[in-house]
Amino acid sequence: MTGSRPDGTRPAPSRVHPERRRRHTLYFLEHAARQRPVHLDTDIDMTRIEAHRAAARATGLRYSVVTYLLHATGRVLRRHPEANAALVPARLFGLRGPRTVRFAEVTAKLALDRTVGGERTVLSALLPALESAGLDDIQQRVDRYRGPGTEELPEFRGVRLLGRLPVPLGRLAFAAALRDPRRRPEIFGTVAVSSLGHRPVDGFHSSGGTAVTLNAGRVADRPVVRDGQLAVAPVMRLGLTFDHRVIDGATAADVLGDLKDALEGFDDGAEEDGTQLLARGAGSDLRP
Repeated sequence: MTGSRPDGTRPAPSRVHPERRRRHTLYFLEHAARQRPVHLDTDIDMTRIEAHRAAARATGLRYSVVTYLLHATGRVLRRHPEANAALVPARLFGLRGPRTVRFAEVTAKLALDRTVGGERTVLSALLPALESAGLDDIQQRVDRYRGPGTEELPEFRGVRLLGRLPVPLGRLAFAAALRDPRRRPEIFGTVAVSSLGHRPVDGFHSSGGTAVTLNAGRVADRPVVRDGQLAVAPVMRLGLTFDHRVIDGATAADVLGDLKDALEGFDDGAEEDGTQLLARGAGSDLRP
């Protein structure tokens, strides 16, 4: 049975669209399907951070929300090395059981919404050594990846190559790059971070191929209770997806709780970059 429009004409035929610019994403999803994702989330009171951002803007500096999240992530995962890890699959026909490799540095894989060759796609930028990086350093790296011509940066040469290779060779190349778990930081990072806060998205969950994936929604004014009194505060929903093969729920909950504490209790004197000193105490009267 074929359908037709009310005027008797037939609809235009569907068109098959070959996915070339997004091949790296599809190869990645085939890999990520092996994970055992579990999802957690919490609300973050962003009062201190929004106060610091406002004080920075007054001095001509701009910090994005994701920069604060990356800053906190590096410090929190340094305290939880078991979550800054990857699974080493069982080998020798199962005689050697599964193990995990714990990484010395925290390397974030930051998802970027970019247009490549006229097509919208996701690129992933790697930001290493977050455990010791300051806000200014992180923001400079984020700005570099969010600037014009991102897709032509040398870091994304591999992505461009995957789009040109025949599919069987592309799959083999992707699998070969991931064969040694110790190389994961330079390919996948050790923690994935994604944000949709630029759109009216409150919360979401995704699995970034790492032991922990963080997903930030928008910052919006919401009712909160402080000292038994109703108030309005800027709140952000933060989702955490963890690979149950690497860590258990209690550890993941500790990581999420520490991230909440780090963001809500942002110490604006922890960075000696001048801006922090200008903003010192800007939000101290808003949170205990």
